[in-house]
Amino acid sequence: MPTTAVMVEPASRVRGRVRPPGDKSISHRYALLAAMADGTSIIRGYSTGGDCASTLRCLRGLGVEIRQTGTDDEAGVTIEIAGRGLRGLVAPGAMLDAGNSGSTIRMLSGLLAAHPFRTSIAGDASLRRRPMRRIIVPLERMGARFVSDDGRPPLTVEGTLDLAAIDFAPDVPSAQVKSAVLLAGLHAHGTTRVREPLQTRDHTERALRLFGATVHEVDGGIALAGGQRLSARSLSVPGDLSSAAFWMVAAAALPGSEIVVEDVGLNPTRTGILGILERAGARIDTVASGGGDEPVGTLRVRHGGLRDLVIAPEEVPGVIDELPVLAALATHGGSISVSGAQELRVKESDRISALADGLRRMGAEIEEQPDGFRVRGSRRLPGGEVDARNDHRLAMAFAVAALGASGPTTIHDAGAAAVSYPQFFSVLESLRA
Repeated sequence: MPTTAVMVEPASRVRGRVRPPGDKSISHRYALLAAMADGTSIIRGYSTGGDCASTLRCLRGLGVEIRQTGTDDEAGVTIEIAGRGLRGLVAPGAMLDAGNSGSTIRMLSGLLAAHPFRTSIAGDASLRRRPMRRIIVPLERMGARFVSDDGRPPLTVEGTLDLAAIDFAPDVPSAQVKSAVLLAGLHAHGTTRVREPLQTRDHTERALRLFGATVHEVDGGIALAGGQRLSARSLSVPGDLSSAAFWMVAAAALPGSEIVVEDVGLNPTRTGILGILERAGARIDTVASGGGDEPVGTLRVRHGGLRDLVIAPEEVPGVIDELPVLAALATHGGSISVSGAQELRVKESDRISALADGLRRMGAEIEEQPDGFRVRGSRRLPGGEVDARNDHRLAMAFAVAALGASGPTTIHDAGAAAVSYPQFFSVLESLRA
């Protein structure tokens, strides 16, 4: 991955229209389900980020034919995936490389649990530090076997044709874990149920229905009967709201700013960021434009002052990816207090520790806590030099904080942004007013 250093100069305001890249979470899921479907699926707006490229690379290694047919642009690319049907993957000739993508390795493990061969999956140094017991435990209960490095990658998955359905209640709310269990459950004998302590994003359930599966809501969770065939589809991926959040926060932070975000996903399990920004003082107008199974629309975000924020544990699963940039918002004024977010410590980096270190180096007042942080925007940042620690969301969050500084900020490892938003820094320059 590029280790580029980027200098970000302060900005008086940001203005313009953006179309964020194709939603990363949806892109992963559409690709995985298309690979299991009968027939050839067309996916438009597939994310150009490195994580979603890792999913395609792994699927190709498992015998899936994938062809890019559309031009790479800011919104995404068009791909065709020739589905191999349930249990149609073939044993790879070499270890699969999931790169930096926790989504890839976790959700793909759910598919591999149902295939009667061994597959080894590795990734970069960051991925090799991320916990995998949360998928290993339920998938082994279903009948698969795993070998790992003390619960971390590389993983070796030994799948089976005799997966058994389970009733599973994860200790930690995680859409990736839920998805891994459901993807395995699609191949299992019986009905698999997942009951979450707090609701996480529901892209997998929506995508399963879109590809023709029946998914039921049950008692605080969802149920999926095994053995259902999937049918190929022609689909469009909406813009990624988590990527758009950086521009929304920049507009909320800087007086005189106005950003219009077009064709962005408005899935209700992802829009918690909108209510939080409004609580912080932002003025947001939302115009829905349809989108079928995944709601889509346009957002206009304007600065309206800054107020103190408290984000409680029950809100965290809905904004887990946006917490670093919300910390950046508080460096522009007001304050933010976050608790119940210990999951941030096992992301691409220890995001709590790395965020606190980076913002302090820029001059911010931030208090690190075991399960969160508190930022007080009591003074303007002077700027400085920070390290994104190979974490895409930290690279972009530091850039948003840097817009309000009195001097320039150099972000080392800024190339990590390419994991989800390769065009981020060029779009940033285009929005300066």
